[in-house]
Amino acid sequence: MSVKFQGVDVSKWQGEIDWPRVKSSGVDFAMLRAGYGTSGKDGFFETNYKKATGADVPVGAYFYSYAVDTQQAEAEAEFCHSLLKGKKLGYPIAFDMEESKVATLGKEKISEIAKAFCDKLQKYGYYVCIYANKHWLENYFTDEIFQKYDIWLAQWTTKPTFSKAYGIWQKSDKGRIDGINGYVDLDEAYKNYPAIMKYNSLNGYSENLEAENDTEKKTISAGDKLVLKNVKLYSTSTSVKEARTVSGTFYIYDGKELNGRYRITNSSSKVGKKPISDNVTGFILRTDAV
Repeated sequence: MSVKFQGVDVSKWQGEIDWPRVKSSGVDFAMLRAGYGTSGKDGFFETNYKKATGADVPVGAYFYSYAVDTQQAEAEAEFCHSLLKGKKLGYPIAFDMEESKVATLGKEKISEIAKAFCDKLQKYGYYVCIYANKHWLENYFTDEIFQKYDIWLAQWTTKPTFSKAYGIWQKSDKGRIDGINGYVDLDEAYKNYPAIMKYNSLNGYSENLEAENDTEKKTISAGDKLVLKNVKLYSTSTSVKEARTVSGTFYIYDGKELNGRYRITNSSSKVGKKPISDNVTGFILRTDAV
């Protein structure tokens, strides 16, 4: 598992993009703006989707919200779903929350809005996440949001200081990438999202998994080395709430899948060693072990 994947996020404001050049510049993925509100479609979404995936750049999508109640959030989710139909997206669908008028609604209301959008898309088989800046994440969401959904953190700095787990970090709005005119947002992802989508048949991937994905299912073995970044660690195979998050080098303890989770240990010398309680750090989700 790679420590990180390098990405960009784009919209119509970047204009025409030379995606083969973007791929050659070292970009591993792209988040594309799909739309906004209940009827706004990004004019370059279809073009960017076709040309990016055609250049072998996996993509996700983000959707800018104006919703001030759960009904509007669900309507936005329905519209977003209509834009995503027929597409395969290897990265999450992000609910972009940053409207100043929404910020005045308070933590509980904002969290209800986020849940309404995300739960609706999850029912359609999409992997969702919340996009917001550090201030929003620290002040406008309840703990339940961080327990239920992945996070795309926006913090333009050399090193993020957000303390909770996140899967993607938007690190700059002043990036320069060959093939894109002007500035572009730069991102890092810390999970193998395409593997997650394919294995779980999410984001438009068929339930009839390809042969290579069947192989992926069998590759997690005792002793496999993992480099983790802000990954949720559970104390048991059935814990609902994570005990903490972990970063660094770990190893698959015994390769046995328990309720979609695997035991990990912090030293190769502890792999398979008994007693389990003295040698296992905890459990991580299978999707984090891929």
